[in-house]
Amino acid sequence: MTFSNRITQLTGTQYPIVQAPMGWIARSQLAAAVSNAGGLGIIETSSGELDNIKLEVAKMRQLTDKPFGMNVALSYVRDSNIIDFVVEQGIKFVTTSSGSPSVCTKDFQAAGITVFHVVPTLDMALKALDAGVDGLVVEGGEGGGFKNPSPVSTMVLLPLIRSQCDVPIIAAGGIADGPSMAAAFALGAEGVQMGTRMLSCAESPVHNNWKDAIVNSRETDTVFLNQQGRPALRALKTELTAGLEPLGKFNIMEHMANLQALYFGGDMEAAIPLQGQVGGRINSVLSAQEIIDETMTGFNAAINNLSRQYGQ
Repeated sequence: MTFSNRITQLTGTQYPIVQAPMGWIARSQLAAAVSNAGGLGIIETSSGELDNIKLEVAKMRQLTDKPFGMNVALSYVRDSNIIDFVVEQGIKFVTTSSGSPSVCTKDFQAAGITVFHVVPTLDMALKALDAGVDGLVVEGGEGGGFKNPSPVSTMVLLPLIRSQCDVPIIAAGGIADGPSMAAAFALGAEGVQMGTRMLSCAESPVHNNWKDAIVNSRETDTVFLNQQGRPALRALKTELTAGLEPLGKFNIMEHMANLQALYFGGDMEAAIPLQGQVGGRINSVLSAQEIIDETMTGFNAAINNLSRQYGQ
């Protein structure tokens, strides 16, 4: 199957499907599987473990000869040399998030790196465009993870931002398969990013307890936390997060200290399990290859069916 648009041209990938940069999770095991399947694996930096990240980049080059990228979470990486660090890794595609891309975009581009910035609102999208980014990751509020305190759904946000800009857009939030990818393209995207879907895949390093929780979750089984603080976040409903939900503001980091016990030990009450509403549409644990193959097959089927039913 061939596919060519601005996203595949900029990333060098077979398909315009990007894996979300989940802290501690988006490392070589998962990212290489996504890249080998034709998508774009992304290595995270939000953990702040730059020595380990450097090792993960080296592992990536042993595990795949396909393109991959890196995310720079500007508010969470305290190393003042993060720009030099990324450039030294030889990465050619970067997404930036959780801060202003103006602090790094020109430096990255001068090193031959394509820069996409993650935006949850139109205002932030316009500021990113002013900073000169090459493209945007438009992230709807139904997605998991850290969020804007005033969430806007992908269905509203994506066409709004598309109407105000002409750079390539990767849609994020609520994307798990071919039909949702086709819907994103109809709204103006040229690529999609998957978080919860890749979190639950076979090559994801998280404990099976979390994968099982995603598969068994309903579309109503997430909570939106810390809405009066910053950042807000969407997470799976557990005893811990259900107790936090009524609190308009709290110290997130107090409840993220035991992430390793959650992520890799399988204790679902040890920390806040970040997850999107789309978990309610995920019914099985599949490999990255199966996810991407089925997504592209479903995407083409959806486009063709609409054309047959409504085309002139």
